[in-house]
Amino acid sequence: MSTSARGTAASSSLPRVVAASLIGTTIEWYDYFLYGTAAALVFGKLFFPHSDPLTGTLLSFLTYAIGFAARPLGALVFGHFGDRVGRKKLLVVSLLLMGGSTTAIGLLPTYDSIGVAAPVLLTALRLVQGFALGGEWGGAVLLVSEHGDQRRRGFWASWPQGGAPAGNLLAAGVLSLMTAVQSDAAFLAWGWRVPFLLSAVLVAVGMWIRLAVDESPLFKQALAAQQSRKAPERPPLVEVLRNHWREVLVAMGARMAENISYYVMTTFVLVYAVNHAHFSKQTALNAVLVASAIQFALIPLFGALSDRVGRRPVYLVGAVGVGAWAFVFFGLVDTRSFGSLLAAVTVGLVFHSAMYAPQAAFFSELFATRMRYSGASIGAQFSSVAAGAPAPLIATALLKDYGSATPIAVYVAIAAAVTVLAVLCGRETRGLDLAEVEGQAGQDSPEPDAAAAGRPAVV
Repeated sequence: MSTSARGTAASSSLPRVVAASLIGTTIEWYDYFLYGTAAALVFGKLFFPHSDPLTGTLLSFLTYAIGFAARPLGALVFGHFGDRVGRKKLLVVSLLLMGGSTTAIGLLPTYDSIGVAAPVLLTALRLVQGFALGGEWGGAVLLVSEHGDQRRRGFWASWPQGGAPAGNLLAAGVLSLMTAVQSDAAFLAWGWRVPFLLSAVLVAVGMWIRLAVDESPLFKQALAAQQSRKAPERPPLVEVLRNHWREVLVAMGARMAENISYYVMTTFVLVYAVNHAHFSKQTALNAVLVASAIQFALIPLFGALSDRVGRRPVYLVGAVGVGAWAFVFFGLVDTRSFGSLLAAVTVGLVFHSAMYAPQAAFFSELFATRMRYSGASIGAQFSSVAAGAPAPLIATALLKDYGSATPIAVYVAIAAAVTVLAVLCGRETRGLDLAEVEGQAGQDSPEPDAAAAGRPAVV
């Protein structure tokens, strides 16, 4: 099937696919970020009550970080079956796992009720969340990328990325509402459970929408071609490591600044703003709330920009910007002005958006169809263990040891340098026809005029 034919066939269902991916990722990120926000604000008191406040927060963030350890396993399992049986089936499973574990957290007894079993169960449920999210991201962005055409892939594929700020917006919004209408005692007693139990309703909505979406046409075409050859097929992981190991390393490096900066500027900032700069919980949540809303609007704009100028230039602007902004960020928070706090988080998320928006198309374009779920998921999720997982934990430890935010800013800047190097080592992928991408790593970039003209580029 020609490129134009595929684009025409897919275009009629593309808005529905985008909506399903966006809503599904929003729900999954809501569940995931809800845990991070609660870890910053309440879990230390409820599950580690005998520690001092900052140590309790450290222990709470440790359970938060453990969830990231399960994400590579989720990437391997979901990637393998997603490349074998399809994207849609695995996305349904990931949504059920995430929603079930989040709802269970809302029903979990605290330390005062069952002792040490409480943090143990909390950690186990966090592992299930991480496993589910490890498989969610790759499937959601690929379903959109493989339905759309190459000319506007950056724009359309960026919409599932909007699920992260939308989920954070929803999580912070629900928690902000609960803290606004309740006393601290009531919120700690039962109010924190409401947002977790709400996940059950959201998952039901997400399932209804996701089940109505068609499987990726590119995957169906690639599967039919493989079956017609009747040749034994290697596991996707083997093919990825054999043919795309350079691209996996590029993706892992590209994630470092994006992942670390995001969790420092949206999760750790709640600890810093409340405990160090003495903002109220609601004020700190409101700053993240407003900044996340702005980021949600910016992501498709940066995605569209990557269709015009390329994935790498947009990504590099974000990486350099976030590395420099880290040194301004904490100084603004320290002014103890809500306007400065809001500006700090908002500008940080603007730079983050410049990396996060083109990431979906960029990673999708690095891998061939029958190993794309595995390749994109492995590149994205294995790096999260070294990046996003310990970021709030490292930031909290640095603050505790040095009493200053400067070491944290240096930490973010080092991550930005790693990302800049990784992106510079990668090739520009704008304009690639996904059906033409084969297991040939390290070849030349497509001709610039091929992307502009909408012609398939040779890989």
